[in-house]
Amino acid sequence: MSFTLCLKSCPPSVIRSWIRQKKPSIRNMSSVAGAPGRRPAGVVLLHKSLAPDFEKFCQTNSGPLPLLGRSEPGGWASPALGAVPDSRTDRPQFRKYEFGACTGSLTSLEGHSEQLKDMVTFFLDYSFSVEGALEKGGLPRRDPAGHGHGAAYKTAVPCVTVAGFSCPLLVTMRPVPKDELKRLVQASCSAGGVQAQPVHIGDPELLGIKDLSKPDYGDPEVCRPGDIPVFWPSPLTSLEAVSSCKTPLAFTSAPGCAVMTDLRDKEAPAGCLTADRIPEVHCISQDPLHYSITSASAARKIRELETVIAIDPGNRGIGHLLCKDELLRASLSLSHARSVLITTGFPTHFNHEPPEETDGPPGALALAAFLQALGKGVSMVVDRRALRLFEKLVEEAVEQGVMKTGIPILTYPGGSAGAAQALLCGDGGPRSPRFDHLVAIERTGRAADGNHYNARKMNIKHLVDPIDDLFLAAQKIPGISSTGVGDGGNELGMGKVKEAVKRHIRNGDVIACDVEADFAVIAGVSNWGGYALACALYILNSCEVHGRYLRRATGPSRAPGEHSWTQALPSVDKEEKMMGILVRHKVRSGVTGNVGMEVDGLPFHGTHAQMIQKLLDVTTACG
Repeated sequence: MSFTLCLKSCPPSVIRSWIRQKKPSIRNMSSVAGAPGRRPAGVVLLHKSLAPDFEKFCQTNSGPLPLLGRSEPGGWASPALGAVPDSRTDRPQFRKYEFGACTGSLTSLEGHSEQLKDMVTFFLDYSFSVEGALEKGGLPRRDPAGHGHGAAYKTAVPCVTVAGFSCPLLVTMRPVPKDELKRLVQASCSAGGVQAQPVHIGDPELLGIKDLSKPDYGDPEVCRPGDIPVFWPSPLTSLEAVSSCKTPLAFTSAPGCAVMTDLRDKEAPAGCLTADRIPEVHCISQDPLHYSITSASAARKIRELETVIAIDPGNRGIGHLLCKDELLRASLSLSHARSVLITTGFPTHFNHEPPEETDGPPGALALAAFLQALGKGVSMVVDRRALRLFEKLVEEAVEQGVMKTGIPILTYPGGSAGAAQALLCGDGGPRSPRFDHLVAIERTGRAADGNHYNARKMNIKHLVDPIDDLFLAAQKIPGISSTGVGDGGNELGMGKVKEAVKRHIRNGDVIACDVEADFAVIAGVSNWGGYALACALYILNSCEVHGRYLRRATGPSRAPGEHSWTQALPSVDKEEKMMGILVRHKVRSGVTGNVGMEVDGLPFHGTHAQMIQKLLDVTTACG
């Protein structure tokens, strides 16, 4: 009779009796995971003095270390789990650690009975199976017999340190066909709950994994043409954690082995996700390949923001330029960015000083303020002739509370062929860029003939520096993405929709920007696109699904109230102050040339204030 069948039919006391007689043997997770109604667990045995810190370490990094419970010192069971087979004598394979080094594999812990009296047993949930979850989603096993155990890889992602426990996250990988990726990730998460949510989809090097054919544990999976690598947190992270603390003596389950707990599946916390928490999967980069995820409810809100800003108050025909989910994918990419370079400035009023317009700077600084709140590096690049103006705008924005702190303001005069790469990458070269996302908000864009035009076909090239070159250089540097925000097709980044601009926008055949961005966000007024990006970032970083993916299931979840994100959002009051700053510096409305509280000929009090409030209402609405 197999052990799993006995567990199904016999009371725990009988099972423990057989265990002490050394009759059963559990060795491979493929056999354990199939036991109906019982939850398999990995075990970690540590000296009781380390127990509080290890318990906190597991709770802090619950993705790779899903703690089911723990025993009392020298105990055989965890009160949280009910009776558990005696992990000291039930003969799964164990690993022995001495001062951080694995010194052997054991089939029994009988020879350590004295030391075990002062040790605490921790039970980590091994019930989640990547293969099982994907099978439920319709993807068949690639290893039908279920032999061996899956590959696990050390990453460059650190778990959050607690006392002496400090180690990298380990992950397991499953190749998924590209055309099935979104459906299967959603289906597996629906079947397997939070534990079935991946922590990375795409290029392994983004996790610090150099070679998928050389796992640190287990047998490698082979990616076939058309496959996308999908990664989940691995409980084998516990082995690295035990090694890190360098305690004189510790034991763990060996990879691929587990004990069976008396906790039935139905007693476990509910694992199924609600419909709104099932992830949506979106590609945010091709080089390197990178997908991101967020919940369906968060994506729905961001799509609503995209619809809100797409109204066309100037009747320019911008509806023809819209591409679905550009705001969503741009904000997902920005959410992953570490350092962002923003540019703005459209000197349409070439007969005035300054020639800038009121559309652009407010949206750029609103986005910068929210990126600051997320802890990202933010810089701005502007024309040399406008440097002093933007320094004053930022300085006064900080004084007025529009921004929390100032940001570096750069210029780019152009020059040698490598000048753009030098600014973007610094001394690190193209393998380690200074910025990983560029954003242009109402920034004049270079047309196909090399000139820059305002909406009336007036050439303003003499007033601008070649900042377009930065976006062109970024296209050739892996790891840098770009977003363009525009409202007429002649803005930097709108090269992505230039054919539609030529067909549907007045003077489009001349003024259309020829320089592409990865994402083209279209808005009735470009400032609105900047506000919407800030709002979308708030939604994403308030989303539990996206937040778990960002932190790779390590560390505690983040709540908006903990980080004052709400205060960092654009608001009617802050944007009114920003408009007042622009008026004091005689920056003019783009359409009328008026110096006053208007943008693109539309009054701030009324049109723009209403738009800001509507975006905030969508952003902060429950559900």
